[in-house]
Amino acid sequence: MSLVVLKPGLLSTIQDLGRHGLQHLGVPVGGAMDSRAHRLANLLVGNDENEATLEITFGGPTLRFDAAACIAITGARLAPTLNGQTIANNRPLVVRQGDILAFGQREAGLRAYLAWHGGLSLAPVLGSRSTNLRAGLGGIEGRALRKGDVLHLNKPLPAQDLDELAGRLWDLRIYLPRALVAQPRPALRMIMGAHVSLFSEEALANLFSEPFRVSPDSDRMGYRLRGPRLALSEPVQLLSEAATFGSVQVPADGQPIILMADRQTTGGYAKIGHIASVDLPLVAQSVPGDSLRFSEIPLARAQQLDMLRETAFTQLYESLAPLRTLLGR
Repeated sequence: MSLVVLKPGLLSTIQDLGRHGLQHLGVPVGGAMDSRAHRLANLLVGNDENEATLEITFGGPTLRFDAAACIAITGARLAPTLNGQTIANNRPLVVRQGDILAFGQREAGLRAYLAWHGGLSLAPVLGSRSTNLRAGLGGIEGRALRKGDVLHLNKPLPAQDLDELAGRLWDLRIYLPRALVAQPRPALRMIMGAHVSLFSEEALANLFSEPFRVSPDSDRMGYRLRGPRLALSEPVQLLSEAATFGSVQVPADGQPIILMADRQTTGGYAKIGHIASVDLPLVAQSVPGDSLRFSEIPLARAQQLDMLRETAFTQLYESLAPLRTLLGR
């Protein structure tokens, strides 16, 4: 009823949708960097969307299953294999006792998500199983996977009739709504922030006309960008306020930072804008050196796009009723 970590990968951590309602106590939200891929992986194995998944960054782990399970891999394409044979992203797959899951060379994206039917047997910390590496909270002792770790499955599949189950799952027609398919965009859509009037006209012109490079200093807390300096019209002292996923802060050096999943709870830098939530997965899948551009979007349109995404998730959940029936046998 478990899987064993043979190789941990570059950075593999347990994540769900985060710790909500605790920022006023100084506890970061955290959770999956690419929530779209995380939620999709869970739906493809019949789970609740908030069940814990394994967030795999760039170089994936090697795992041995000591019990049969149903898994799905979403997000970045990291050349996954099962017993040396290539397997597909975005499909429910049956693994058997003794099977070895591994990952190869990165093909696209940065973060993949591995979900398994029933999830893992892990105690929540402050209401979440997400790993916060800086605080040492959640997941497995608040850290990334290590060689020799054993992860216990909540619901291993019965060993009988696995070939039949695998065949029936493969025959399922799974159509991903367009809103749930990662699609490259020429520019990230941005809602202007409350502090936009503090920036010079040149800064605003550069924001929407010039590219910015993802810095190697980027991590789960924030994506630091390098590009034209976004200067304030004049020096100003701001009060700290709540930090949100996707806020674009600009410190004194004029180089923007996109706040990500493990962001601090408050911040006092000027916020020039906020990335629309539907485009945050594109940021999460960007690698150092990638070029990012921005385009302005009205708040109402960003809200409409968010509603369309949620509608797409609802439609997908409903269409996967046969899958949940098969796995609940």
